[in-house]
Amino acid sequence: MKLLLISDTHVPKRARSLPAQVLAAVDAADVVIHAGDWVDAATLDLLEERSRRLIGVYGNNDGPELRRRLPEVARVELGGVRFAVIHETGSATGREARCEREFPDVDVLVFGHSHIPWDTVSPRGLRLLNPGSPTDRRRQPVGTYLTAEVVDGLMDAVTLVPVDRGL
Repeated sequence: MKLLLISDTHVPKRARSLPAQVLAAVDAADVVIHAGDWVDAATLDLLEERSRRLIGVYGNNDGPELRRRLPEVARVELGGVRFAVIHETGSATGREARCEREFPDVDVLVFGHSHIPWDTVSPRGLRLLNPGSPTDRRRQPVGTYLTAEVVDGLMDAVTLVPVDRGL
């Protein structure tokens, strides 16, 4: 099962639209996970139409319509791997321990907010993933997203993908 993890798209405030590279990744994925800060419902509509399966949450920049349509936290099992998705996890300091306490029944926690890619594993084995932002790189050299695969009950091939703004 091919996964696409994105967050903090901020369309149309930080970008007019999702880059073609991201849309191609949506088309190639079996499941798209969006960790919030869509900003407009049109991006949600687009991903609902293009995705085979979409899992999303709202972020701090998402207004009433997105908050009506999306949960604050999403939980799903994909191929035997237990995922949770949330926009914010708080400061980087102590993140692994804090998330272990808040998500004791999860294998992978996908989050956003900082626009900074993150991939760590807590002492208990919780994988924490932040795909960064494909449209608002902030202090990062380029925009990013993550791809991954779930095979035989394990998540594998987690790859941070730079966004080529020319695509």
